[in-house]
Amino acid sequence: MAVDTQTVEKLAELARIAISNETIEEVSSRLGDILQLIDQLQAVNTDGVAPMAHPLDEVQTLRTDSVTEPDQRESFLAQAPQSEEGLYLVPKVIA
Repeated sequence: MAVDTQTVEKLAELARIAISNETIEEVSSRLGDILQLIDQLQAVNTDGVAPMAHPLDEVQTLRTDSVTEPDQRESFLAQAPQSEEGLYLVPKVIA
């Protein structure tokens, strides 16, 4: 599908982007190539192919969810200039 320069100018206006006159032909050509690729993808027969929720659903193995580091909360809070009830106290920044 060919994209003419008027279509590119209209799309640029709607997207609020500036496209110079020197690059409008290149943008038009690239958009046409993208639309041609989409047409090719839509022409592929996908009958009998189950949709996937994620491309790595069947091959990705997840590690077990386990604690790997010791709790250092108290040592971190001890280094803070001010803390109270397990929370860091910081100066008020909004007047």
